[in-house]
Amino acid sequence: MLNLGVLASGRGSNFQSIINEIEAGKLNASIKLLIVDNPHAYAIERAKKHSIEYLYINPKEFSSKNDFFRKITDELKARNVELVILAGFMRIVRKPLIDAFPNRIMNIHPALLPSFPGLHGQKQASDYGVRISGCTVHFVDEGMDTGPVIIQAAVPVSPDDTEETLSARILKLEHKIFPEAIRLYADGRLSVEGRVVKIKGCELKDEYIVNPPLR
Repeated sequence: MLNLGVLASGRGSNFQSIINEIEAGKLNASIKLLIVDNPHAYAIERAKKHSIEYLYINPKEFSSKNDFFRKITDELKARNVELVILAGFMRIVRKPLIDAFPNRIMNIHPALLPSFPGLHGQKQASDYGVRISGCTVHFVDEGMDTGPVIIQAAVPVSPDDTEETLSARILKLEHKIFPEAIRLYADGRLSVEGRVVKIKGCELKDEYIVNPPLR
């Protein structure tokens, strides 16, 4: 069983999707700890409901960002966490955590990387006028949304889409592909060569490529 540590800042809907897959017996993993940097994050309520240990770590209590991430690293290691999941964690991960978990930190971004990294990927895509957008699960490195891509899912974009309508469609796919990426890792099917993630014995699934086209 794979030991997970989850970092979140807000509502934690992707956190919930992972919990659901575990409780349904579809993901052989255990969430050992939720860490939040926001004491009002709704993810805390999700952790309480499912009897998952949670910890609020206040970044303002540390003299540097590196010290903050050293504390996070220490707490994760103390619980034998093997894979770190960023489920709406609104901070750039720093070197202490990355060095402790090389190619063992996963993030999900609401755009088809490398397009539209950073905040508000859905709005960036809508404003730019692209016809296809989506979401990306990737390993985390020291850049902003620059780590090796694991899985991507795509959705069509209508000229009438707003950030809100596009976000809602993308979020449904986030809830599918994030647990899937963790499952592939848990099954030992992921390897990283350079910046390319290889998936053993896996063919692309149509639903992870594009939804039915606009009419």
